[in-house]
Amino acid sequence: MKRINRRRFLQSSLGAAGVFALGGCASQPKSTWLRATPPPRRGPNEEIRIAVVGIRGQGQAHIKGHSAAKDVRVVTLCDIDERLFAERIKLCEAAGKPAPKTVVDVRRVLEDKDVDVISIATPNHTHALITVWACQAGKDVYVQKPGSHNIFEGRQMIAAARKYGRIVQHGTQSRSAAGVKEAMKLLHEGIIGDVYMARALCFKPRHSIGIKPDGEVPEGVHYDLWLGPAPVRPFNPNRFHYEWHWNWDYGNGDIGNQGVHQMDLAVWGLGKDGEHPVRAQSMGGRYTYTDQGETPNTQVATLQYADGKMLVFEVRGRQTNKEWDVGIGNLFYGSKGYMALRGDSFETVIDGEPGPKGKGGGNPWEDFHDAVRSGTPADLNAEITKGHYSSTCCHLANIAYRLGRSVAFDPKTETFPGDREANAMVSRRYRAPFIVPKNV
Repeated sequence: MKRINRRRFLQSSLGAAGVFALGGCASQPKSTWLRATPPPRRGPNEEIRIAVVGIRGQGQAHIKGHSAAKDVRVVTLCDIDERLFAERIKLCEAAGKPAPKTVVDVRRVLEDKDVDVISIATPNHTHALITVWACQAGKDVYVQKPGSHNIFEGRQMIAAARKYGRIVQHGTQSRSAAGVKEAMKLLHEGIIGDVYMARALCFKPRHSIGIKPDGEVPEGVHYDLWLGPAPVRPFNPNRFHYEWHWNWDYGNGDIGNQGVHQMDLAVWGLGKDGEHPVRAQSMGGRYTYTDQGETPNTQVATLQYADGKMLVFEVRGRQTNKEWDVGIGNLFYGSKGYMALRGDSFETVIDGEPGPKGKGGGNPWEDFHDAVRSGTPADLNAEITKGHYSSTCCHLANIAYRLGRSVAFDPKTETFPGDREANAMVSRRYRAPFIVPKNV
């Protein structure tokens, strides 16, 4: 189990308590892409032009999802790893679309008036910054989950979306599934009575990443752009492609990786996707191996809301059983029964007898495109505000885990009353010029 050294943590992160001032400091250069007036929206028969930023892992799903839609075209691929471009261009061509252009610096994409939408699949630590920049540039956004790397960033994403009138979709795609929508409707109508607890399960085996030495940056990789807001560190493959998930500087562990999907559904099912918990506690560790990962492979978090309702989250990254055949999914408990949600299907037990069940998928990409055309945030299934409340639950759990104790949270101020250590983790120290601003 890895815990932060208290003295080292305070020395390195107390500056984050002043990061709000840093974010809005006068020395920060004004964005060259800042638009005084929003650009006109595409008509119902006009082509939506999209730039996919971050094209390695989930970015491939973005390319395929957008390219498969009618009157939608991926016009730009942006990534700090030039080695990926040739294969990703083929994904566009396989969908019958022209080859997109390629760019390594997202700031050049923001200046491109030919781009309507930024579709973000970069590591977590750059999600919020690119989203804010894109809103400033008058572009709509599809951003991968979790929307933010910390609590402060989520609020700034909402502020930017509102100020610039942009459509910002959070990448919790399950909200587009018909089966999930039906399950949530039934929960809110009282099918299992008063829902007092939701459990979110992420039982996903994770193997050791081992120990690798620092080394040279691979040819074709623009490492400084990849680091973005994070501190400068030597290149190491265990802090790069995918393995960044297990390092606090860039990722949020599995509770903020696969787990944020289940966290989102738990929050939705409880009817709390517009409300923060008031208390969080979390325990766990990196069990059965020693490697360079920092985040826990096994974690149990308990979050409680002001009305007493509970959200319990479990990450099991080692050998484990399923529960009611749920390995990755949700369990909801009410005064009359319980529900299991697995992917886009659900079943219930009411007073000890089988109850309603259902199944049905959806297309989050088309739902997003429709909202881009309408320009109406309410048309989104997972608007960024919902993403903020779900992502914050992940952040609260990780803050409690890293501090090794429970924390009390003020939902109105989004701070921890009188808790200096916890408040130092609401944001981070940003590396110029990659600063998430206080005033968006």
